[in-house]
Amino acid sequence: MPEQFHRPVRRPSASFDNLVGSSDSAEATRIAHATASALLTRAREDESGESAERLIAFTAEHGIDDIAELWATAPAVSLPGALWRLYLLQLAIHSDPQTSALLYERGRVELGSVDAVVAGAPVPANPEEIVALIDTILRGVFRGDFSVALERAAAFCRVQVSGATHTADDYEATEPERATELTARARRLHMYAGDLSAAAGLWRSGGLN
Repeated sequence: MPEQFHRPVRRPSASFDNLVGSSDSAEATRIAHATASALLTRAREDESGESAERLIAFTAEHGIDDIAELWATAPAVSLPGALWRLYLLQLAIHSDPQTSALLYERGRVELGSVDAVVAGAPVPANPEEIVALIDTILRGVFRGDFSVALERAAAFCRVQVSGATHTADDYEATEPERATELTARARRLHMYAGDLSAAAGLWRSGGLN
């Protein structure tokens, strides 16, 4: 990926999900699908793994705007839509790993499912381990089984949904604004989980483009 000469765009995690592209034209849609396919193919064909590592580090170095311009308006269940959601998830976790770790651990304790096992974080997971987890999931996107990586990301989202929902309940009486923020976060992550799981199914059937 060519070198960029601008400062990273740092956005608070609460605003990531509200980013949109500047166009919804057919040409923008075509470009989104073409660039996502080309990027994924290039990374997966590079046996050295260097392309994958650059892509994993891209948002930390360059921010989110370049990716948003390409993929933010793509359909949710599509290749660019899935990659966009994965990058949003990664940047949100890198931006605030402490909150991500707290919500993940609360969700792991409260959620009666195998999602925490599927996501694959240590038990319990500290902030650094949560950051490492999302980077490992992205590494799987570019080098491993793409559908497995998407399912792991979806499972991670479901654990966070549980954590955010239960924590929102804790704040409801004393800090209603914080409770509202957490509820909104849970709602967005629930949508991401569904989108990523659907994308994984389409990838396995050869229908994700």
